[in-house]
Amino acid sequence: MTTEDQNGLATEAISEYVSVRIGDQLFGAPVDAIREVFTPTSVTDVPLAPNEVAGLLNLRGRIVTAIDARTRLGLPPRSADETGMALGVERGSEIFGLIVDSVGEVLRRPSAELEPVPAHVDAVWRSMVKGVHRLETELLAVIDVSAVIGSAAGKEAA
Repeated sequence: MTTEDQNGLATEAISEYVSVRIGDQLFGAPVDAIREVFTPTSVTDVPLAPNEVAGLLNLRGRIVTAIDARTRLGLPPRSADETGMALGVERGSEIFGLIVDSVGEVLRRPSAELEPVPAHVDAVWRSMVKGVHRLETELLAVIDVSAVIGSAAGKEAA
């Protein structure tokens, strides 16, 4: 997809992603879906909460529901000494902290290079990934942040 700049010249549409690691996979979260990046501290367990809800945390005076991306993607839990990082995501009046293993740099990729998710990929992953970009040494799976926090967001809004 191309657009024109202010001088009428064709320009290629670029997508920006915050790169994150969840398990061994590199994911890209669209920059416009992320409010902030932070280190989650003192997460409080919530009795009877769904498995993907890691708990609640206090983010500058606001109560935030922490969602564990590993659990949502069916990956084994991180070890007790790994705290991870969190992507702050706002949905309606609620803020969620999507807990990932690590956060990297912002990557810019041509939008036209986004490829569909391969059909043989696990159905759970396919439902949470918008597409894939080929990088030099690995693939960047573009995560659908709304889908990852989806079930928790629906329960919070109810």
